[in-house]
Amino acid sequence: MSALIEGSWDAARTVAAHSFNTLPKEIIDVSHGVARTLASDAHALCDLPTYATSAMDGYAVAGLGPWRIIGEVKTGLPMKGALADGSAVAIATGGVIPAGTFGIIRWEIAKVNESILNGDVVENQDIRPAAHECQSGDLLVKAGALLNPGKIGLLSAAGLDHIQVVRKPRVALILLGDEIQLKGIPANGLIRDALGPQLPGWLEKMGCEIVATQYIPDEISHVVKALSKACALADIVITTGGTAQGPRDFLHEALTHINAEILVDTVAVRPGHPMLLARTDTCAIFGLPGNPQSAIVALVSLGAPVIASMLGQIQQELPTVITSNELTAPSDFTRLIIGNIVNGEFEVGQYLGSAMLRGLAHSTGFAVVTKELTAAGESVRWLSLP
Repeated sequence: MSALIEGSWDAARTVAAHSFNTLPKEIIDVSHGVARTLASDAHALCDLPTYATSAMDGYAVAGLGPWRIIGEVKTGLPMKGALADGSAVAIATGGVIPAGTFGIIRWEIAKVNESILNGDVVENQDIRPAAHECQSGDLLVKAGALLNPGKIGLLSAAGLDHIQVVRKPRVALILLGDEIQLKGIPANGLIRDALGPQLPGWLEKMGCEIVATQYIPDEISHVVKALSKACALADIVITTGGTAQGPRDFLHEALTHINAEILVDTVAVRPGHPMLLARTDTCAIFGLPGNPQSAIVALVSLGAPVIASMLGQIQQELPTVITSNELTAPSDFTRLIIGNIVNGEFEVGQYLGSAMLRGLAHSTGFAVVTKELTAAGESVRWLSLP
């Protein structure tokens, strides 16, 4: 495959989405499945409900009234034998319906005089039938679904103790730069690191696991050594800085040294223009620009499709939203503008510069602008932050 050089933003995302395979499966306890990606279809192992149960607190009755109350059915303790005509048992919500039950008289409308019950009832009143929600063997959740607490509850109720999920992509971070200061107030031309502290959070929200972090100077030997070490550990290697063609930018040369194939080399987008995507036989390599907002644009532009493909997730089309602001983009470039959805419309954030952090800190995504002028009231695509 020849590298996509200075290609469009959409073309770059297409390359990213179709260049990597799904990672291996693993089996985990169903209770640990929130935010994991299901690797194989999940089917019910039992009917839901498993038994016919009462939908209300009240009395299960058999035959015609009045009825004599002969006992009680508690949840988890089904009645042995059938309920004879003219008999009733108190029953709690969720209690198993005794055989022979005609219907349920709700507690609040029941008329009880000592052990004699009177009340109106119709057949099957307030009875939840067995298998009303699903039958054993029904497909409950398809492979590729991102599991949320509701899906976990459904799978647990349907009898699953363990589920197959896709292994989390292992990520190694390589943060390049001679100017990075990790603690304290920056001085003597140094700057505080803004990417090292935030990238793990974004990546974990995207379904990844951080396995290594290295800070290295802008020296070719250090970059080659760090890349070689990281590629041996991880499914994804992410570098920051060094993606352009300046005198201290060594990423391209280092990729040649480790025999990596460059798939995307710069993208016609602002911010984030010098983003890069490469691969070895074992891992993907994202080259993020050094400016913080540009780096996160690159992460959600190229990283998100790669991570989705590694997790076996369906690549989602971006939704559209009406913009309440006039938006512009350079000719033949896509522009990603930070902001928020307010009252159903996109509003531009503040502090839009590629090196600025305040806009990123207070926004939820980007408007994807492809026209030189988009008037207020027109629609644009919306790229959410993780």
